[in-house]
Amino acid sequence: MTQPLITLTSPAKLNLMLHIIGRRADGYHQLQTVFQFLDYGDSMQFKLRTDHQLILHDSLPGVLPEQNLILRAAHLLQQHSNSQQGAEIWLNKQLPMGGGVGGGSSNAATTLLALNQLWQCQLPLTKLAQLGLQLGADVPVFIQGQSCFAEGVGEQMTPLVLAEPWFLVVTPKVCISTAEVFSAPELTRDSQPITIRTVLEQGHRNDCQAVVERLYPEVHEALNLLGRVCQAKLTGTGSCVFGSFPSQAAAESAARTLPNSLPYFIAKGANTSVTHRQLNKLKELG
Repeated sequence: MTQPLITLTSPAKLNLMLHIIGRRADGYHQLQTVFQFLDYGDSMQFKLRTDHQLILHDSLPGVLPEQNLILRAAHLLQQHSNSQQGAEIWLNKQLPMGGGVGGGSSNAATTLLALNQLWQCQLPLTKLAQLGLQLGADVPVFIQGQSCFAEGVGEQMTPLVLAEPWFLVVTPKVCISTAEVFSAPELTRDSQPITIRTVLEQGHRNDCQAVVERLYPEVHEALNLLGRVCQAKLTGTGSCVFGSFPSQAAAESAARTLPNSLPYFIAKGANTSVTHRQLNKLKELG
C-alpha cells in the first residue's frame, strides 16, 4: 500500500525591524521585531512510515543528526503525541544557512506542521508553537504562520496585516553566528520599547546591523550596493540584506544593478505563510 506523501514549501521570513530592549537573567535578549513571510523557501516532502522510524534524506553537510532541527522536531512530536508512526523526510535546501531568513527554524516548524497532519495528532497551533519554542525562538512564528509584531524572545506575537511588496534579498556568501552577534560588547541592548502603531507608521532599524557590518565586511558591502537603489536593511542577525519594491519588475530592475558575483533572490511578501496555505488546500481536498 502506498503511504501518504505531503510536499510543502518551508518559507523564508524577514525581520522588517529588530530592537533589543533588554536582557533577561537567563542571558536571552528581549526583542521587539516585525516578521513577514516570503513566498520563497526550501522544499520538503514527508512520507508516512508505520514502523516508528524517522529517516531524513539530503541532510545538511556538517550537521549531526542529534543537532538537526528537522529530526529534533520529529522526535519531539513523536514523544509528545506518543505516536507510533514514523516518516521519511526529504529536504531540498534553497535558503542560505546563517542568512537571517529563518531556514532551520522554518524547516523545524514545517516538520511539526506536516507530521501533526500526517500522523493525525490534531494538536492545535498553540501547542505546536510551545513545542517549537524548545527548538528555537523563531520556530513559533513559522508555526502560527501569520505576519506579526513579536516580543519577548520572539514568542509573544500580535498578528499584523502588512503591505505585501516584492523583496529583493541579497545573500552574501557568509554564514553568521547568532551567538557571536548577541555576545558582541557594543551591541545595543537598551532600545526604548515602541508601540505597534509607531512601527507601522515610521518603520525602524535593526539593532544588530552595525555589529554584523563590523564583523562581516561582505554584508557591509552588500548593504552599500543595495542601498544605491533602495533602503537596504539587514534581516535578523543573518547575512541577508533586503529592499522592498512595488512590483516584481521593479525588483528585477534593481537586481540588474548588482555585480554578477553577488547572489540574490526575488520573492513576494506574504502575510500568511505559504506552508499554511498549502496545508489548508490539502485539507480541502480531503
